[in-house]
Amino acid sequence: MTEQQITSDSAMAGEPSFRKGMGALRGALTLKAFSAGTVAAIFGCTGPALIIINAADAGRLSGGQTVAWLMSVYIFGAMISLIMALRYRQPITGAYSIPGAAILVGALGTVNFNEAVGAFIMSGVLILALGLSGVIGRIMRWLPMPIVMAMIAGALIRFGTGAVDAVANAPAVAGSAVLAYLLAARLLRSVPPVLAALVVGLVAALVFGMLQPADVPLAFTGPELTAPAFTLDGFLAISLPLSLLIIGAENAQATGVLMAEGYRPPVNAMTIISGIGGILAGLFGGHNANIAGPMTAICSSEEAGDDKEKRFGATIVNAALFGVFGLVAGAAVPFVLALPKPLIMVVGGLAMISVLLLAFQQAFSREFGHQTGAFVALVVAMSNMTLFGISAPFWALVFGVLVSLVLERPTGPRGKGQSPVATGTR
Repeated sequence: MTEQQITSDSAMAGEPSFRKGMGALRGALTLKAFSAGTVAAIFGCTGPALIIINAADAGRLSGGQTVAWLMSVYIFGAMISLIMALRYRQPITGAYSIPGAAILVGALGTVNFNEAVGAFIMSGVLILALGLSGVIGRIMRWLPMPIVMAMIAGALIRFGTGAVDAVANAPAVAGSAVLAYLLAARLLRSVPPVLAALVVGLVAALVFGMLQPADVPLAFTGPELTAPAFTLDGFLAISLPLSLLIIGAENAQATGVLMAEGYRPPVNAMTIISGIGGILAGLFGGHNANIAGPMTAICSSEEAGDDKEKRFGATIVNAALFGVFGLVAGAAVPFVLALPKPLIMVVGGLAMISVLLLAFQQAFSREFGHQTGAFVALVVAMSNMTLFGISAPFWALVFGVLVSLVLERPTGPRGKGQSPVATGTR
């Protein structure tokens, strides 16, 4: 697919407008939008929430501090979704950095939480400055599209392999969900296949006794704010790696999947709002609220609707569920975590099928070239490598570009295989 084709087919054909977004909202809230938005919310409110709880436990946070952390990232993540979806009429979905929460499990063992909160705010300021500078948009315009698509395929392939593992580990529940997906896709045009998989999987989990409330160290309690302390140690240990994760992993993944689906993502605006979300969430004790790669992938896929112009409805549904979860986080976490992991993994994998297919097709099409660099980006993104506290998706782009520069034809801002975001960087 050429840049001209992607631009002409884009679901973002008009100017950014909240008024137009509100006018189109009713038609965007389709059954498929509710289905995909719910799946994305379930994914974001289960395992990722537990990672935050584990990080809070490592830092010996009080129950109130943990609840404040959860409330901040979910509520501000929901606000990001509402703002971006309504303004741009694209399924740009907000949440928080899951790998960012994971690195804090170790970091909070050496950095006290006051310093960590200061580092969260500094990270947001750094991301905001990069977004205002426009440098992220220029980088994304320069990056060869096959390398970006290969990074997306490698980073999201775990959803596919996770679904296979889920069927192997829980064949009754996960297998029932897969069977329901196939039958609905074949026989029931009015029922979203992913919704059918989720409902049947829940019934199977109930029948086989796999719905067990989680035992987590939270009770219904009010949020407790923490005064920030701004230190060099906090900046180096948390702010820098967290900022690179959000820009190089979360925002890059979200940009890539939107491109794969034919949208023109507003890259600079996505970076700016991720910076603002980082500052606001940090003030309330959360590590960042930003554009989320996996949730954007689910909400922008074909599972969210046949009409691309209406898929932003899935992001609105996800935002509503995230907001509610954030408001009652202390009481809701044990019940949401009662969902069996195999069911979450298999439904997430089924929702990613169309995104993965498009990413692989665009990564290794001979039309665009850069195939060696794309292969390197794919295998690096599939790995578990971490350098300087930065996870694989960022390094997939770096190494993919370096290999392509050495072994393949030169790339440049007007090269044939460049990323098609030039008209959508505002």
